[in-house]
Amino acid sequence: PVDRPWTWLSRGWADLVAVPGLSLGYGLLLVAVSGLLTMGLLLAGLVYLLLPLAAGFFFIAPVLAVCLYEISRRREAGGVATLGDSLLAWRRNGTQIALMGLVLMLLHLAWVRIATLLFALFFHQSNPTLDRLVDALLFSPASLPFLAVGTVVGAILATVAFAIGVVSIPMLLDRDVSVFTAIHTSWRVVTENPAAMALWAALIVVFTTFGIITLYLGLAIAVRLIGYASWHAYRDLVV
Repeated sequence: PVDRPWTWLSRGWADLVAVPGLSLGYGLLLVAVSGLLTMGLLLAGLVYLLLPLAAGFFFIAPVLAVCLYEISRRREAGGVATLGDSLLAWRRNGTQIALMGLVLMLLHLAWVRIATLLFALFFHQSNPTLDRLVDALLFSPASLPFLAVGTVVGAILATVAFAIGVVSIPMLLDRDVSVFTAIHTSWRVVTENPAAMALWAALIVVFTTFGIITLYLGLAIAVRLIGYASWHAYRDLVV
């Protein structure tokens, strides 16, 4: 059903409430890394890369949430996940999970490279400082075509990443299958449930965007909730 993603979020919230401390460190670590990356870009004078890198988070998030999938998996089986269990969860199917991570990382790098080329193509100027970034992106003559083209290209890449990754990482964690089987299954999930998966994609964007615009603090909750819910989405969608 179209409204099924709300059920996944409800089950994900139950996992988050049941094990608040175990995954809190993961959320805080993600916040810290995001802050450090932002500071590094500011100090390097590459402030224009903030937006594509923030948007690119959607590409690699499924791989970053492996430990969260393991927590939900063990809770569903009636067990209890320890910190060590969650951190080493990738070893259950390590090679295939790494290959899936490589695929998503390549999509991320492609997006960053395209965004850099688009910026150079439309603005023909040196890198703007932080105080001039908003003016350059929103109020310059090139801002509207730049944002339009960038949004279309980014949306296409993000749609591909979502279609091949929405259940592939949980599936690789849960079953001894290849990355090709997982990608094919994930693609079928999206094509056979387009309305429900469109809502799920929109909810992921909303929650993650909230986490980013709160100076990453909201990511400590948003990523955990989406990670747990993604496990339940996989279990609900793939028999």
